[in-house]
Amino acid sequence: MDAVTGAFSFTGRYVAARLLELGREVRALTRKGQVESPFGERVRAFALDFGDPAGLTESLRGVDTLYNTYWIRFPRGDLTFERATENTRILFAAARAAGVRRVVQLSVTHASRESPFPYFREKAAVEAALAQSGLSFAVVRPTLLFGRGEVLVNNIAWLLKRMPLFVVPGSGRYLVQPVAAEDVAELCVEAGLAEEQLLLEAAGADVFTFEELVRLVRSAIGARPRIVHGRPRLALALCRGLELLARDTVLTRDELESLMASLLVSESSATGTRRFEEWLAASRDSLGARFASDLARPWA
Repeated sequence: MDAVTGAFSFTGRYVAARLLELGREVRALTRKGQVESPFGERVRAFALDFGDPAGLTESLRGVDTLYNTYWIRFPRGDLTFERATENTRILFAAARAAGVRRVVQLSVTHASRESPFPYFREKAAVEAALAQSGLSFAVVRPTLLFGRGEVLVNNIAWLLKRMPLFVVPGSGRYLVQPVAAEDVAELCVEAGLAEEQLLLEAAGADVFTFEELVRLVRSAIGARPRIVHGRPRLALALCRGLELLARDTVLTRDELESLMASLLVSESSATGTRRFEEWLAASRDSLGARFASDLARPWA
């Protein structure tokens, strides 16, 4: 039996599905109380309550491998990246107390304690905490995830379908490397079944400039807005205006700056086999049909 944090969300849902395909029993740890399971009665839900370490321990009792996808996209209220790191330490301690054999941690490519971006810096802090936990572990570092339920590519399509202009921040020549959520899930499960300590890059089969990615999405969905270039501050200002329409955060400054620093590209060889353009073609009708809101997600 395995446990997946966020098994009803995005990446965690793909991990849970892969485990079920292999005949594993799966528990879901969720922060949003009772949520309808996309897996029906095959997956039981337990509370991911960091204020109740004893309860967390009991939820993990009998679990072989914990797949941890818990994280935040950006700070909100008193939930900062540093707080998310501390929450994850509590989870690791509960896993050890419960006798969990192994933890697979979903991180991010270019995670570093020296990063100027808190997202990447605290992801590295979580990796360090796991290494010090005394648990058998694997760390999987994906590039730019794509798949049903993903935010960035879907919301690019949402904008392309509705706006007469799409502003590419800066030159648009910075790089992205889309990797399929299914490929990441398969790599996570392989790492979970292993015994040795692992640090793995989950990198997609293709690398594009950001402008190339936007043009591929525009072509796939049959949209016709003009693509123009603008200063990053203009793009952020436009996003602030769009947030009134979307009632959610469209893009943060740190997200834009890390994107423009090409941090969503791995220096390792590709591990993913599914092609981004093939997925676009298969998803053209549903992609961008509605805004992917963080506030409406099960982990919000």
